Amino acid sequence: MPGFRSLARNHDFTILWVGETVSTLGSRMSLFAFPLVGYAISGSAMVAALAEAAHLAGMSLALLPAGVAVDRHDRRRLMTLVSGSGALLYLSLAVAGVLGSLSVAHLVVVSLLTGVGAGIFRPAQTSAIRSVVPTDDLPTALAQNQAREHVAGLVGAPLGGLLYAVTRWLPFAVDAFTYAISCLTLSRLRTPLGPARRRQPGRSVRHDLLEGLRFVVARPFFRVLLTWAALANLVVNALFFAALLRMVEAGHHPAEIGLAETGAALGGLVGAAVAPALIARLATGRLTVLIAWAQALPVLPLIWWGGPLAVGGCLFAMMLLNPAGNAGIGAYRMAVTPADLQGRVSAASTFVAMSVMSLSPLAGGYLLAHWGGQAAIGTLAAAFLGLALMVTLSRSIRSVPRPTEWATVTEVELAA
Repeated sequence: MPGFRSLARNHDFTILWVGETVSTLGSRMSLFAFPLVGYAISGSAMVAALAEAAHLAGMSLALLPAGVAVDRHDRRRLMTLVSGSGALLYLSLAVAGVLGSLSVAHLVVVSLLTGVGAGIFRPAQTSAIRSVVPTDDLPTALAQNQAREHVAGLVGAPLGGLLYAVTRWLPFAVDAFTYAISCLTLSRLRTPLGPARRRQPGRSVRHDLLEGLRFVVARPFFRVLLTWAALANLVVNALFFAALLRMVEAGHHPAEIGLAETGAALGGLVGAAVAPALIARLATGRLTVLIAWAQALPVLPLIWWGGPLAVGGCLFAMMLLNPAGNAGIGAYRMAVTPADLQGRVSAASTFVAMSVMSLSPLAGGYLLAHWGGQAAIGTLAAAFLGLALMVTLSRSIRSVPRPTEWATVTEVELAA
C-alpha cells in the first residue's frame, strides 16, 4: 500500500517506531511483573494491586503538565530523558533483586516514577509523529502504532511470565535494556523536534495549560469525542473485569481465561493490519460511528454465554475495528490541531479518556456481586448501545470526511 511504502522510506518514523516497539514490549513485561513481584514480596493482594496502580496514577498526574512541557521544550530531549531515567529505574530494581534487597516501597516508587515518565512520553511522541510524518500518512502511521501496542499486549505478558519464572527481577533487567535501546534510536532522529514556536515572555504554565484545555472544550467535535472515549473506556474495562470474574466464579481453568483475553490482542492485531485500507475508503466520521456499534453489538451474546470461548470471541470482535477508529480519528485530531498545541491537546485528550478508567473494576465488581452475571453484562451492554447512539447522533463526528479532504475542514466547521 502507498502509505506503508511511504512510511518505510521515512527514516525518522522508522527509527522512532522500531525503538518504541522494543520499549513498549519491555514495558508490558514490567507491568505484568509488578503485581507478581509485589505479591511475592508481601503475600498481599492489595500490595500487588498497589504496585500496578501506582504506574497508572503517575501517568494520569503527569499528563496535563507534560502537555505544556512538550509544547515548550524540545520533544526529543524530553523523550530521551524519560527513556534514560526509565533505564536507570528498572536497572535499580534488577540490582536490588540480585542483592536480595528488593522491597515493596522500592517497587511502588519505581512504578510511580515510570508512570510519570509514560505520562510525559506519550504527548511528546504524538507531537514527534506529527512533525516527522506528512498529514496524508498519519492514519497509516497511527495504525502501525496500534499494531505495536497489540503485539506488545499479545507477547509481553507471556514473555514477562517466562522471564519471571527464571528469576523475579529478570523482566526489569530486560526492560532497562529496552529503554536504553529507545535512547539510542532517539539519538538518530534527523528531524528537529523543538517547540513549534518560541515561548512568549510572561506566559505562565497555568496560561498554557488552560489554552490547551480551552481549545478542546470549545469545540463540539472534541467534546463529544472525549466524552465518548472516557465513558467507553469505563464501560469496556468494567466489562473485561466482570467477564473475567464471571469465568473465575464459574471455575474455568486460568489457562482458558488467559486464552479468552488473547482474543482482544488478536482482534486488535488483525484490525491494525486492515486499518489503513478502511480509513482510506470510508469517511472518518462514518467509520467512527460504525466502530461504536461494532463495539456494542458483540457484547449482547455475553448476557447469556459467559464461557472462555464466548468471551474470547466477543473481545476479538470488539477489538477488530478499534485500531481503525483510534488511528483514523486520532490522525484527524492531530491534523486539525495547530502545531503549537499538539502536546497539550494530546495530553488533555489522553487525560480525559483515562480519567474514569480507575472506576472500571469497582463498577464491574459491584454489578457482578449485587446483580449477578446476566444483569451485570446486560447493564454494560445497554451502556455500550447508549454510547453508540450518542456518537451516531453527533453531527460534529458524523461530518468528518475522508483523509484526502481533511485539509478542507475549516475552523468554523470544526467548531460547529
